Amino acid sequence: MKQTLLQEKYPIYVAEIGKNETTYRSVDELVAYYQARIAENPKVQFIGVFDHYAHTRKIEGPIVEGMTAAVDIIFCFGFAIPTPQMLAVRPRSIGIADMGDKFVISFLEAPMQPANQAMEAWTIALRNA
Repeated sequence: MKQTLLQEKYPIYVAEIGKNETTYRSVDELVAYYQARIAENPKVQFIGVFDHYAHTRKIEGPIVEGMTAAVDIIFCFGFAIPTPQMLAVRPRSIGIADMGDKFVISFLEAPMQPANQAMEAWTIALRNA
């Protein structure tokens, strides 16, 4: 898993996982995996799944070559609301893209370290031991 800046301003975590490196075969299986991880933590609330690929095709927007599926799993780690401005950085999402021979998993860095640690651990655990 690597940390980088997207468009020179968004701190993100990205993992590229070859399909030969994981037992998961589809985006739907990965969604179920993340939903199970979210459900295990009583402080995390699952919100939904957004099919970004279907939406972009529907509006005839450009899609990177080789991508066959793209979804965002949306959930919230909000343990507290210390200021009204915290709502601007919630909820969280993890993006899953199927690029044919690999999955690309990404998420925006959270302002709360336990959230980053959990999302990173969930994602790293996708690789076969």
